[in-house]
Amino acid sequence: MNDIVAEGGTLYVVATPIGNLADIGARAVEVLGRVDLVAAEDTRHTAALLAHLGLKKRLLSLHTYNESSRTGVILERLANGESVALVSDAGTPLISDPGFPLVRAAREAGFRVTPVPGASALVAALSVSGLPCDRFVFEGFLPARGAARRARLETLRNEPRTLVFYESPHRIEAALADMVEIIGGGREAVLLRELTKTFEQIHAAPLEAMPQWLAGDPDRRRGEFVIVVAGAEAVAPDAERQREVLTVLLEYLRVKDAAAAAARLTGASRRDLYQLALKLKG
Repeated sequence: MNDIVAEGGTLYVVATPIGNLADIGARAVEVLGRVDLVAAEDTRHTAALLAHLGLKKRLLSLHTYNESSRTGVILERLANGESVALVSDAGTPLISDPGFPLVRAAREAGFRVTPVPGASALVAALSVSGLPCDRFVFEGFLPARGAARRARLETLRNEPRTLVFYESPHRIEAALADMVEIIGGGREAVLLRELTKTFEQIHAAPLEAMPQWLAGDPDRRRGEFVIVVAGAEAVAPDAERQREVLTVLLEYLRVKDAAAAAARLTGASRRDLYQLALKLKG
């Protein structure tokens, strides 16, 4: 991408509250107050936020279905020297929300693109989950259709890093049922509902217990959800499989090469496999 900043306006990627309006940052308020245009996922939602802040700005809708056409409009505004703020309905734009084509196009055109950080449901959920968050995988929303959703979960079954998902109230029960079946009911998990809002709930339990908890109160199935799931436990290499693989490879390769190939196939230590290969050859 082009790192040379062209003459023109700046595109600000502005995080907004995920529920509690008091979470809006001072810099976000300042930027929203001075930009020429606010590109919003839902202009009605953003208009309410701006009214709460005492601001009245020009708004332009930018959502999944009009990103292509609106990107050109915003680039033209930037070229004319105007500054634009990109916001989503809640949280940090582009994180499972529209905006990627615009940000990429603005950077490639040489315009300045700068973040105004703030709330993010992803980070908020991880911070209170009690699960390891030094390494994690963010999957956003799982596919809506059952077969596609289960296929995606199959690819994550053995993922050792903490898993984070977003889910809607319409699919939360089906998503949890598929997780129990495919990832495993004993996996530690945290279900976070309506983060930072009045009826926020955070429930930690094994995955297999989540559907029952959800069914215990109709209100628990309302709102927006984040699901955080512990990663898979590391599986120790199978010593017998290592021996079998190495035995076959030694029929065709030198000891050093056989050990290297076996290490790639089994995940075991190359040094340990080299020593084992020497014994097998001896």
